[in-house]
Amino acid sequence: MNKISVRSLTKVFGAHKAVDGISFDVEEGSILALLGPNGAGKTTTINMLTGLTIPASGEIRYDGTLFDPQNRRIKQTIGVVPQHNNVDRDLTVYQNLKAHGILFGVSSLNNKIANALDFSGLAAHADKTAGNLSGGMKRRLIIARALLHEPSVLFLDEPTVGLDASVRRTMWDFIRSINQDKRCTVLLTTHYIEEAEMLSDRVMIMDKAKIVTEGTAAGLKARVGKWALDIYRNGKTETEFFETRDAGLERLGALSDTASIRETNLEDVYLTITGRRIDA
Repeated sequence: MNKISVRSLTKVFGAHKAVDGISFDVEEGSILALLGPNGAGKTTTINMLTGLTIPASGEIRYDGTLFDPQNRRIKQTIGVVPQHNNVDRDLTVYQNLKAHGILFGVSSLNNKIANALDFSGLAAHADKTAGNLSGGMKRRLIIARALLHEPSVLFLDEPTVGLDASVRRTMWDFIRSINQDKRCTVLLTTHYIEEAEMLSDRVMIMDKAKIVTEGTAAGLKARVGKWALDIYRNGKTETEFFETRDAGLERLGALSDTASIRETNLEDVYLTITGRRIDA
């Protein structure tokens, strides 16, 4: 049970519309990245897809079945990794997994804990107190916990937030292995451009509660041009786009301003659509 279909999904908090009538599909075995700035509606979308928040309107279907948060059969197919490290700091790694497994009624629990520890690279740390783990290890523990009941769909909300660059790349490899080795469909939210480009089969860019565009990373970048020329003028950066590097270099040669040429990225797509950068 992997295919997810979302239609006209909306969530309102008071006068604020957090998610505004979005529709999309997540294909079986794929990695879909929801990319956008903080406050775009990414986490609220994840919360509705996992039953933590009730939509104001719209529908969510898992393999054609309308999602009801009380439907245990569907919820057993879902694993959730929240944005914040909500491990029990006073328990060991092993105890965190065991407590979670007992609460969720996981069968053959000891075998599944052993598998989760091995797959996550935490076997050597099983007896360490969770509060003493590094940030990267805590993220691995939370992901291992979410995989304990062997879900077919894994939701990751900002999985590498707060991690340094080297740990982030290691985490990307871990997420890819979950997708490929566990044959797990993955939906992740991120505001990191490179994370969306490196991990996803498809990207949906969100802004102000709406999906503003979607497609493969390569396809989205091709819409604006393959090369970008950043021109530093009057204290601001202006960006021009070109289909070929030669065309960009020709323009660069005609400028008196400081400028640099580079390949386009997903932030250029966002900038072109919204008129501002993701971190603005």
